[in-house]
Amino acid sequence: LSNLVWAYSTAGKPRRGLFEKVANHVVTLDDLGSFKPQGLSNLVWAYSTAGKPRRGLFEKVANHVVTLDDLGSFKPQGLSNLVWA
Repeated sequence: LSNLVWAYSTAGKPRRGLFEKVANHVVTLDDLGSFKPQGLSNLVWAYSTAGKPRRGLFEKVANHVVTLDDLGSFKPQGLSNLVWA
């Protein structure tokens, strides 16, 4: 999912319906543990870059990251993108 919205955002062709559907789906997940750190970073970066920030999505990702014991699995650029978004 993160690669999908990242690709559309990178191409400058964000699809409103797609972005809404992905954000709504992610927000309803019980746990974001299945997302790799790069995927989380790409996800929020895509929404910010496309000019389509979704508060609920950003809060869900932020709350997940805060619960992690260690941020060592994030690459520096990934952390930077996450904070920037």
